[in-house]
Formats: sequence, C-alpha cells, structure tokens
Amino acid sequence: MIETLKAWDKELFIFLNQLGSENYDAFWIVVTRIESWIFLFILFGILIFKYYPRKKALLVSVFTLLTLAITFGIKFLTKLTVERLRPSHTPELSDAIRVLQFPVDFSFFSGHASVSMAIATFIVICLRKSTRWIYLIYIWPFLFSMSRIYVGVHFPSDIIAGWVIGAVIAYSMYFLMNKMFLEREYFKTIK
Repeated sequence: MIETLKAWDKELFIFLNQLGSENYDAFWIVVTRIESWIFLFILFGILIFKYYPRKKALLVSVFTLLTLAITFGIKFLTKLTVERLRPSHTPELSDAIRVLQFPVDFSFFSGHASVSMAIATFIVICLRKSTRWIYLIYIWPFLFSMSRIYVGVHFPSDIIAGWVIGAVIAYSMYFLMNKMFLEREYFKTIK
C-alpha cells in the first residue's frame, strides 16, 4: 500500500512538473521566493491593526510570529528525522523532470507549504468575522506551494502534508491564544 502511494506521488509529481515551460519559469521563480511576498506580510500587519484594538493587535501579531516559528521548527526537525530526498536529488527522476532550484536539505514536508498555510490559516481565523475577503489569502499558500513542484524540489505529498500540519498548528495556536489571553477579562474590556 505504501509503495503504491509513493509510486502515485512520483507519477503525479512528474506529471505536474512537466506541465512547466520555459515561458513561465521566471514567474514561478519569483513566486517561490519568500521575499516576493513581503507586501503580503505588510498587508497582514495592516489588517490585524485595522480590525483589532492596539493591545489585541499586538497579541495577535506575537502569536502570528509564534505560529511561524513553531511551524518552522517542526518542519526542520521533521526533515532531519525523515530524511526524504527531494525530487531534484532523486537519481531515477533526473531525466524525467525539470529542476530550477537545488536546495540542499530534505523534502518531507514542505516548509513553503506548512509555513504559508499556518500563517494564512491563523490570519483567516483571526479576521474571518471582520472581513469576508480574508479567505482570498489562501491564494498565497496555494501558489507558493505549487511553485515548489514547478521548480522540482517537492513531491505532492510534501505539499499536502505541509498544508495539513500548517493548518493544525494555526488552529492550535489560535486556541491557545484565546484560552491564555483573549478570553480573560482584561482583554475582553479592551476596545
């Protein structure tokens, strides 16, 4: 069963990766870089301070950063434990795929997918009652994660696992933030 899933994962990766063309390489290289999304992070901060009073906004900002740090830490430890080779470093795939980047660490699970999903989900949970447009933020983790398949460095299962883990961490951090702070009387009275 596991071998069948691994085979499907490789086949789906090859199919998706081969959809790429040199005409779109520059776009996906920009999409896969974290610095390309700085404007989005600034927007997150603006939205948090727009919809929350200052002290609560600071708390939400701190928990957003904690969500980022915890997700990154879990991703780092998992990669060191699982040690799954990236598609770009898998010898049997070298002739069948397009590779645009060569990271040196391991593949499982995708840090791009987990961190972007964790931050997006945390922001959505925090702001969903304030603006219905906040769900558009999920375009970011989708594009950011898919870029990793396009550039040849992650299998689809790396992406899916990253999304799930990121979402779980985001919900856990939101729950923790509410229980520890926002449900307390002091924060209930802040306007």
